[in-house]
This record gives sequence, structure tokens and C-alpha cells, in this order.
Amino acid sequence: MSNNKEYVLAIDNGTQSVRALVFDLEGQLVAKSKVEIEPYYSNQPGWAEQDADYFWDNLCKACCALWPQLDFPKSAIKAVALTTQRATIINLDRDGKPLRPAIVWLDQRLEQDLPSMGLWNILLTLAGEKDAVRFFRSEAEANWIKNKQPEIWDKTAKYLLLSGYLTYKLTGKYVDSVASQVGYLPFDFKRHDWAGRLDWKWRALPIKREQLPELVPAGSPLGAISAEAAQLTGIPEGLPLISAGADKACEVLASGCLTPDTGSLSYGSAATYNSTNVRYIEAIRNVPAYPAAMPNAYNTETIVQRGYWMVNWFKREFGLREQRIAAETGVEPESLFDDLLREAPPGAMGLLVQPYWSPGVRIPGPDAKGAIIGFGDVHTRAHIYRAIIEGIAYALREGKERLEKRSGHRITTLKVSGGGSQSDEAMQITADIFGLTVERPHTYETSGLGAAINAAVGVGLYPDYQSALDHMTHEGDRFAPIEENVRIYDQLYKEVYLKMYDRLSPLYGSIREITGYPF
Repeated sequence: MSNNKEYVLAIDNGTQSVRALVFDLEGQLVAKSKVEIEPYYSNQPGWAEQDADYFWDNLCKACCALWPQLDFPKSAIKAVALTTQRATIINLDRDGKPLRPAIVWLDQRLEQDLPSMGLWNILLTLAGEKDAVRFFRSEAEANWIKNKQPEIWDKTAKYLLLSGYLTYKLTGKYVDSVASQVGYLPFDFKRHDWAGRLDWKWRALPIKREQLPELVPAGSPLGAISAEAAQLTGIPEGLPLISAGADKACEVLASGCLTPDTGSLSYGSAATYNSTNVRYIEAIRNVPAYPAAMPNAYNTETIVQRGYWMVNWFKREFGLREQRIAAETGVEPESLFDDLLREAPPGAMGLLVQPYWSPGVRIPGPDAKGAIIGFGDVHTRAHIYRAIIEGIAYALREGKERLEKRSGHRITTLKVSGGGSQSDEAMQITADIFGLTVERPHTYETSGLGAAINAAVGVGLYPDYQSALDHMTHEGDRFAPIEENVRIYDQLYKEVYLKMYDRLSPLYGSIREITGYPF
């Protein structure tokens, strides 16, 4: 490989791994290091926490394991960008030390002891937003910490997302990307900035402006790699760190979804459906459109919170046989699970999964639970596995149709990324359920590629995002829908799946009243 080529480094701290990735300017992955991580530990039911330094230590490990793979000098790397899981928060003291474990986005605790918002209570009630705001306040981690751990909150000098924390560790600066701001924060999603001084969010949360980082748009400099970070990671000191988006935003960008007629599916720990718009459009009223991984654009999103986490759950609880065979034969376990999918027909012989393993904001709702219906004595592990994949796709199709109605744009092209897109069978199921030809990018490391695109544009290796996308994204495999499968899925979706939640919702409420779960 010629030494005169130029590269960018992307660091991707997802839910289940940290990856250090080097891309060339054609978007090809030339070096990769991956460190598996424990997503969280749980000291109480519904809690999901992880030590903040655990994320940093594993980032360092991933970077250090990368450098022996390079057959070119580090000086050929012109920039680095960071993308992370969303909505994971960290409290720091005045010395930049974590005060408590990070609260991970999968956490389900709620805070019900909320002080009055005074006049805002009346105004929000008149506007019909009282319940939405109460949900926002009860979900906000800051309110729980303030009430349950006041000694921690009183010492909190900085309140950061994981992206902001890792940026601080890399640069020594309290700064973060606009496109990483997804969480219960005083953020104005329309303006792409912290909320205005008179915004109700400042009354709904105990957070003060000085506790928050400065924000810069995607593709702008965050700072430079510090001497200390260079020593621990091996990243060259002084290398510019360029602002990227959160992992989902980067996936959307790297999939080439720049217009509202192109949909982006992400089969990750959280499964999402997104479209990119220059207008602010909410898929569900009062559920914000998030900042896209390029300036002045929005990602309108539908999410299945535990999405492909359920697939990993199935593999862990029911896939020991496939994992054992894979270990003995040296084949990839994913190929064996694809075999399992092929054992069951489309529609899983009437077995349907409603994939609400975590409650939602408005849809499905705070009481929602997962459900599997249609069991008979013919059903096997294969049917359950296929039904899980199908259920996730049904939920995302529902989100797509809701967004089409709200935006007035019909989706004609569908791109699929994330770890789940590696499965040919899952891709075919997706094409059949949506009734659209689906395409996966040339690399499944799409969140890292999106961050690399941000880095390339940010240091002027490309003049704009369209130029970067033209060179760094490429068509991958395409899967056309099979007409007979489309017919089966369409009937199951319309006549069964869409009716499941309304029929089961009262039972979910009773379950919560009896058991207290979800908390």
C-alpha cells in the first residue's frame, strides 16, 4: 500500500463492543480492532449501569490493538472521529472524575417524585402537553440522581453523554457534537442547540447550563488528541478530532440516506427506521426528530428499543447448539443461525412476536411488554427465532408507514445496516415484509463509516458531504421481495400484528399494577 494515500480513523463505542476502524478515502475498511464489552450490569431490576472508565479503558484497548495491523505510517491518518451509543449519561466532578457509574440507555428506572413546575404546569396543561412532559421528567436520569443521590448531584460539575465524556478523555475539553445529543437533556431539537433561557426544559430538569458541554456541528473540530490520550491510545498527539454523529445518525449517513424518499433501517441493539429531512418532522407527536450526522438536517426516527438485542438474547438462551457447532467446526455462528431461519417458513406457521421488550415513550407506551402469540405443538426454536426477526420488521414497517403519512413522502428505496444486516435471510425477510427491494451498504461497519465521512469532510479531504458520499459509499447486495411471501406477510401484518397491541394493552397495565414491572 502506497504511503502517499490518506486515511481517517473512526472510533465506534456501541452497546456491545468498541471498534477502532481505519478507512481510506474510498470508504474501504483497511484495518479494524474490536473489543467486546459488557453492555451494562444491574444492581436492581430495570437498572442498567456501567463504569465510565470501563468505556475509556476499552477504547484504549481497541486503539492499541489496531496499530500493529497498519502497513503504512500513522502520519497517513489525517483525522479521527468518534461515534457512540446514544443517551448514556455520566456525572463528573470538578476534576473530571466520574462520580457514579454511567446510566446506560437501556436503563428503565423512573423518578415519580417530581416538584411542581409552577406556572409551566398550567401552560403545559392548557397546551395538552402535561402527560408528555411528566413522562419526560420521570424518564430523565438527572431527576432520579437529584432526588435519590443528592450528594452526587451536588458534586456534579459536568453532566455529559458518553460521547462528551470520551471527547473529554481524548482532548481534555468539555465539548460535544450537536449530532450526538439524544437523551433527556435541555436540548432544542429544532434549533440544534441547548434550549433557550425561557424553555420549560430548564424547569423540568435540575441541570444548569454550566454543567453541559459546548456544542459544535457535525464535521467541525472538537479539539486535538492530547498528549495523555496519545500515550494511552497510540493515536498521534495533535491529530484533529472531528465532530461526528451518534451511532444511529452515522449509520443513516453512511447508508447514503440523504433524501426523504430513502429509508434507513438499522438492525442494531436498538432497531431503528430513519429518514433524513431538511424540515423538522416528528414521526410521533412530541417525540423529536434527532440531529442528522451533517449540519442543518434531521433524522426522523422510529425505534424498537431492544431490537436486535432480542436476537442476541435468543442466541444466548436458545442457541448453545449452534455456538458449540461453530466453535468445533470453525464456521461463523451467524451462518448456522441463518440455517435456523430457513427451517421455518415465512410467517413462522402463525407465530407472531410483538417486540416491545422495553416500554416506549408514546408508541407503544410506558406499560408495553413483549408478546409471543400463536403457539402450537408444531413450533420449534426455529419458528421462535424467525418470529423474532419478523416481529422487529413488522414494528419498523409500522413506523415507516406512520412517517410516510406525516411527511407526505413515500419511501421508494430502503437501505439496511447494522449487525443484523449481515444475515442474508434477515435481509430477505425485510424485503418481503416491506414489499421493497432492500440494499445493504458495502460494509456493515456503517456507524464507523459515517464517522469517517464526518472526519474526511471536517479536515477538507472532501469539500462537502455529497462528494464524500459519492466516493466513500458503494452499493452492496440487493434483495428483491418474493411475491408469495409478500402476500403472507401483508395479511399477517394487517390482520394480526397491527391489532395486537390494542388487544393486549389492558393486560400489560394489569401486569404492571400487580408486579410493579416495568419500574
